[in-house]
Amino acid sequence: MKRILYLWMMFLIPVALTAQKVPDSAILKVKAPSTFMVKFTTTKGSFTIEAFRSWSPEGVDRLYQLIQSGFYDNNSLFRVQSAYVVQFGISDLPEVNRFWDKRPIPDEPVIEHNLKGTLSYARDGANSRTSQLFINKKDNFKLDTVTYNGLKGFPPVARIVEGFEVVDSFYGAYGFEPANHQDSIMQQGNAYVRKHFPELDYIISAKLIPGAK
Repeated sequence: MKRILYLWMMFLIPVALTAQKVPDSAILKVKAPSTFMVKFTTTKGSFTIEAFRSWSPEGVDRLYQLIQSGFYDNNSLFRVQSAYVVQFGISDLPEVNRFWDKRPIPDEPVIEHNLKGTLSYARDGANSRTSQLFINKKDNFKLDTVTYNGLKGFPPVARIVEGFEVVDSFYGAYGFEPANHQDSIMQQGNAYVRKHFPELDYIISAKLIPGAK
């Protein structure tokens, strides 16, 4: 009986922790400090990132806004490719996805390299960065200059300073396949992920670390 209850509780974790809501548009005016740190708690443990506004002012401001709004809480880690990237940034709530998807940020030059442990925004064309991030699992120098839909490079916004071994432990047997279902995940949330990709890991919460420099 205890084992059944435990498994039932584990299955419900991504549902119970949904705490997002559509933010007030005033959040779009919030500017990030020059640096800040965020602790990501996941189903495999925690890792900490440090963001640098000098690397990508628009990108880091958006990251700060997303963290402040609780956007990354209860996100699935839907793309985990061995020795390449981990990608996330789709809310469990369709209305939250629509809010951010309609408010992309401008492109910026690549100032820092896509080294192992850095985070950059995913995009699908010019001026299309919104909420999705990827973590480089190795030095991906080609992402500094690769031409994608007419735009060169992916500007990093932050780096992991603690817990990279947690990132390395995320379930990756599905590879890129869940990323082919992004439209469905954006519309149906984690219910779709649990049905079709039940082994994926999740971000439980992403919180600013007060006073961290």
